[in-house]
Amino acid sequence: MTTTAVASALAHNYHPLPVTLTSGSGSWVTDVDGRRYLDLLAGYSALNFGHGHPALVAAAHAQLDRITLTSRAFDHDLLEPFASALAGLVGPLLTGTPLVLPMNTGAEAVETAIKAARKWGYEVKGVPDDRATIVVADGNFHGRTTTIVSFSDDPDARRHFGPFTPGFRSVPYGDAAALAAAIDETTVAVLLEPVQGEQGVVVPPADYWPAVRALCTSADVLLIADEIQSGLGRTGTTLAVETWGVRPDLVTLGKALGGGIVPVSAVVGRDDVLGVLTAGTHGSTFGGNPLACAVGLAVVDLLASGEPQAAAAVRGEQLGARLDALVDAGALASVRRIGLWAGLDVAPGSGPATGRELCERLLARGVLAKDTHGRTVRLAPPLTITAEDLDTALDALTDALA
Repeated sequence: MTTTAVASALAHNYHPLPVTLTSGSGSWVTDVDGRRYLDLLAGYSALNFGHGHPALVAAAHAQLDRITLTSRAFDHDLLEPFASALAGLVGPLLTGTPLVLPMNTGAEAVETAIKAARKWGYEVKGVPDDRATIVVADGNFHGRTTTIVSFSDDPDARRHFGPFTPGFRSVPYGDAAALAAAIDETTVAVLLEPVQGEQGVVVPPADYWPAVRALCTSADVLLIADEIQSGLGRTGTTLAVETWGVRPDLVTLGKALGGGIVPVSAVVGRDDVLGVLTAGTHGSTFGGNPLACAVGLAVVDLLASGEPQAAAAVRGEQLGARLDALVDAGALASVRRIGLWAGLDVAPGSGPATGRELCERLLARGVLAKDTHGRTVRLAPPLTITAEDLDTALDALTDALA
């Protein structure tokens, strides 16, 4: 009997690996055929605490029985506690007295930071209307809205999505001198990822972030750190910028803030900056909803213990040692790593030809990972992964590279 394939009703804006998942627990997921896989992507760091973390699931279940949405037309009993807890966790790592503005997705948090920086530039710094500029970096990834792709240099993200939003200047990432040359009297902010995750876990030179902080302070320019992928434990610290002893003025958070259960994002930063956003100037129906706040509070509680950050540092050393050995053996061309996060470049001329092919080989060996930019694969296991499971995954990687 001949069967006819059913056409998908989904838009084709993704090219996923050929696996369909049905359940997950910790670092493991299961597909429709009952096969288990180790998840080394962790939802692009949204699943820092693994699949189905009991404290996060319990918080969500409890809130589902109470109330899930009020809109911001009314307060609810978790909004202030969530804001206070998040400000208490990351506020000491920023400049000034912190305020919290909750949103939903990471792109919304970045858009919020851009709007706040521009309004602050006009109303506080005194930049002439409609002339504000923000300095960004080549190779950036901050989201996919029309404004954000306006300052992307990824052709897939930009092509046929114009006309583009003006007001952004892009300079080479890691080049403090180029950034200094781009700052002038119209500059209101510098927006950077501490580590460029989508680009392949690109870690800047050690003196870069301190130099950027000094430049922003000298020019009275806001320093905005996009910690949506790098923040909340991934690098072995609460924020990645702690690695360089730098305090930004604003930070955007997302992904792990929702524990892999609901979309939760936020901008945290100086009260004189976020304070320019008054009633009616910015908002979100779902931003700061009760369910999001319940899960976000549980996430902050986990991070307040310091245990996820410490686990990322320990497991990161284990990951780094194994990956360095593969580079030394010629199985990988190069590796970039910070905390429990790595970008690996496949070696030309042997083994898999592309990052996609390596991910397909890993899939066949029971490991999930994601390629980017041709020859690169990103590894971002849950921070809760055990030493044994991480070794199992790295054994599969070693075999897949053969």
